[in-house]
Amino acid sequence: MTRLIALLSVLMFALPGLASAQERARPFVSERIVVETRGRGPDVILIPGLASTGDVWARTAARLDDDHRVHIVSIRGFGAVPPGRNQEGALVAPVAAELRRYIAERRLDRPAVIGHSMGGLVALKAAADAGRERRNPIGRVMVVDATPFFPALISPGATSGDVEPIAQIAYQALLLLGDAALRNQPTLIGRELGGAADSVFGSLGWQGGDRQVLAQGLYEVMTTDLRHRLPDITAPVTVVYGWSPDASNPRARLDAAFQAAYRSLRAPATFERIEGAEHMVMVDQPQRFLAAVGRFLD
Repeated sequence: MTRLIALLSVLMFALPGLASAQERARPFVSERIVVETRGRGPDVILIPGLASTGDVWARTAARLDDDHRVHIVSIRGFGAVPPGRNQEGALVAPVAAELRRYIAERRLDRPAVIGHSMGGLVALKAAADAGRERRNPIGRVMVVDATPFFPALISPGATSGDVEPIAQIAYQALLLLGDAALRNQPTLIGRELGGAADSVFGSLGWQGGDRQVLAQGLYEVMTTDLRHRLPDITAPVTVVYGWSPDASNPRARLDAAFQAAYRSLRAPATFERIEGAEHMVMVDQPQRFLAAVGRFLD
């Protein structure tokens, strides 16, 4: 009898751990995102931007996976990834919710989240929701060439209402004309808002994808305004962006715009400007970017 009680006690303590291990081993099935996991150690999640897949993080993942467990996200509908439910309705909010479901199901312990461009919006939305609900916490956030409201980089006084008509044109153009429509879009944004958007967003790392998902993604990049959600974020935030010392380059004037964009965070953001980089910071200046990632993860 004593041995039986002892065996039952061992099983009571062991079974939850076994169940947890089985849950983590089970493939994560999602109609919104696809996640590749590599390495061991503290968790780092990498989210690509508009029309990019996890491939844009190849160098970053290769550097980190020796001592981190890296979760490389691809958003369905970008590149060759089948669109799934991303063909229906909104994009940023459902993808952010799915990212949080992934963190919960995989029982990740306060992961670091790094998001580029639209992926930065997803990271901010997920962190704001996690902070408000106080569950499935995110440990820290790095946004790469992303702000809570992109048009403010071009015209500080812009509102979602100002951008809406332009965003509708962009949406329809991308549906009708496909990938080629975006080639003229940055110039259109710049002309309408009084800035030089082609120099700010001129290198999108465009991998194409499903027209509906691309159009919705572009629309939401132009109109999503998360500035009012920044106070909900409890995780520390690092902002990385491309910068130029050339006064004739619009990126030489981005410092104040980025700092103003994140002013309402609970704790001041850390800003890392990467000289010589444009929008694709991790591709344009990989060594400088990886150095900034190292400081972020220390």
